[in-house]
Amino acid sequence: MNLKNIRIAIDGPASSGKSTVAKIIAKDFEIIYLDTGAMYRAATYVALSNGLDEADFAQTINILKENPISFGASSDGQLVYVGEVDVTEAIRQPDVTNAVSGMAAIPEIREYLVDVQRVIASHGGIVMDGRDIGTVVLPDAELKIFLVASVEERAERRFKENLQKGIETELTTLQFEITERDRKDSTRKISPLKQAADAILLDTTGIGIAEVVERIETYAKEL
Repeated sequence: MNLKNIRIAIDGPASSGKSTVAKIIAKDFEIIYLDTGAMYRAATYVALSNGLDEADFAQTINILKENPISFGASSDGQLVYVGEVDVTEAIRQPDVTNAVSGMAAIPEIREYLVDVQRVIASHGGIVMDGRDIGTVVLPDAELKIFLVASVEERAERRFKENLQKGIETELTTLQFEITERDRKDSTRKISPLKQAADAILLDTTGIGIAEVVERIETYAKEL
C-alpha cells in the first residue's frame, strides 16, 4: 500500500517506547505523528491548574473546547499547547504523571478526545500511539503494534528522561508508579490497556530504538 496513507496504531504501557518509536516512523514515512498520551496529560494539566477534580470533567472539557489542544515543532522536538499556552514541560511533571490515569478513565473525557483524534486521523497518513488506539480509536488501522517491556527497564528509561529534564526521582519510586499505572490502565472500565486481537506484539526489553523502528517499518512495507 501507499505508505503516505497508512494508519499505524502503536499501543502499550507507560515507557515502553511508543512515543519515541512513533516519532521516528512518522518522520521516516513523512506522515503525521499524534501523541494521544500528551492529549490526556494536557487535559489533566488543565484540571489540576484550575483546581478541578474528576467530578468536574464537564468544566475541564469546556476549557479544552475554548482552548483546544494543538501541537507544534521545535529543534528539541514536539511542542504541546492548550490554547496559546505552551504546556510541553508542564504536562511531564510528576503531579500530572500520577494523575493522568484517573483523568483518562473518565468516559466523557475519553469520548471528547477520541473524537478529536479520529477527526485528525480521518485523512490517513498517521501514526498514533496510546493505550487504546488499535482497540478503540483506530480499530481499522492498517498496522497495529503492541509494545511491551519489563517494569525494571521502563523505570530506568523514565529515570533517565527525568534526569535530562532536571526532575529528581528515585528509581524504586518510578518502578512502583509504573506498576500502579499499569494496574490502573489495564483494569479501568473504559477502554482498558490491552492488545488488539490483530496487533503484533513486540517486546522492547533489551532492544534498541533503531531495531524496534526497523521491525515496525518492515511490517508496514510488507502490507
